[in-house]
Amino acid sequence: MRHLPALALAASLIACGPPPAVDPEIARAIAGMKAFDNHAHPVRPTAAGEKPDDEFDALPVDSLEAQSDPVLQRGTSPVVVAAHRQLYGASTKADARKAHPDDYAAWALDQMGIETMVANRVAMGPGLPASRFLWVPFADALMYPLGTAQLVHNPDQRSFFPLEDKLLARYYRESGVTQRPATLGEYLTKVVSATLERHKKGGAVAEKYEMAYLRSLAVGNPSRAEAERAWAGGGDYTALQDYIFRYIALECGRLGMGVHLHVAHGGGGYFNTSWANPLLLEPLLNDPTLRKTTFVMIHGGWPWTREITPLLTKPNAYVDYSEQLSFDTPHNVAEALRGWLAYVPEKVLFATDAYPFSAELGWEEAGVVAANASREALGRALTAMLRDGEITRERAVELATMVMRENARKLYGLGDRGR
Repeated sequence: MRHLPALALAASLIACGPPPAVDPEIARAIAGMKAFDNHAHPVRPTAAGEKPDDEFDALPVDSLEAQSDPVLQRGTSPVVVAAHRQLYGASTKADARKAHPDDYAAWALDQMGIETMVANRVAMGPGLPASRFLWVPFADALMYPLGTAQLVHNPDQRSFFPLEDKLLARYYRESGVTQRPATLGEYLTKVVSATLERHKKGGAVAEKYEMAYLRSLAVGNPSRAEAERAWAGGGDYTALQDYIFRYIALECGRLGMGVHLHVAHGGGGYFNTSWANPLLLEPLLNDPTLRKTTFVMIHGGWPWTREITPLLTKPNAYVDYSEQLSFDTPHNVAEALRGWLAYVPEKVLFATDAYPFSAELGWEEAGVVAANASREALGRALTAMLRDGEITRERAVELATMVMRENARKLYGLGDRGR
């Protein structure tokens, strides 16, 4: 008889079950928020007979050799199938495009619960209205004015570096420059600054670097003389690249644009993960001359999510957690989010990395998968903090609002946009 109270307690616990992973009130609050997506690669809708959009990335990963795709990115993954169903029901993507001939991309954002998406693209264009899509173009190509053939060391780079050469040639044309200038100073003024100013005038809020696909994020601080020697063909090409990177960062600060950097593992079977370690950015973040430039660490630094945490104390450092939910679980991502939110919550940004991975996992499906999972990860992190007595429920909702939209609006000076 003396065992009955214990048995009753055990039965009660079994009947009640574990508490939900996300507090219901927090879940409802997050679900009701229109998000500001800090990073994605939306594909511009094109008409029948029109050339398909190929400007969604300067270095599209579909040009690479096959790799072992993470389970969540495979076309048969249950989350991909569910995303397709959420978007199109029993119909097809083609049916949705026909039903929304003039506003398909904006309609797709509505299905994701996203008000504003930062479009990381070579160029914008029809079908991506400025009222819903902000532009972030690419700056990598400007770092390689001496060509790239000598920099190729693996098959991925053999695919990527020619694309950078092609983009640099485009920047030359758009700047009205027909050949490489005689001096580094002329190149910086007539090509680099001219390109950045043109991007700013075209609505760009930042410049994006995919540098970790091509070289290490470790950027030195060479002198102008070292850069000049390299320009003349007698010095270290890496020093020239580093000098140009710092010049671009300074110009972005002058123009009021941020610098976005791919800081995490990447696509392709030859990606050098060690090149993307966020701690490599610390000398830049500690440079007093760059304090007017905002650096956003895109993709949350995985697998170095803990290393990102102390970097957020730098006044010009931010992080988003795009891409992580394309291959990892909300449970795991929530642990990283919790650390950031407990430390410097005003520096954390919601993002999806909606990307056209495959025919089955287009940018629309990828956006739905990431948006749903990102909301869950944020809810899990806040719920854990709530249950451990670190925050109140009211503070949890406040933090959710900051991450989902307010932090990004303040970062880009957008006022009430996206409310």
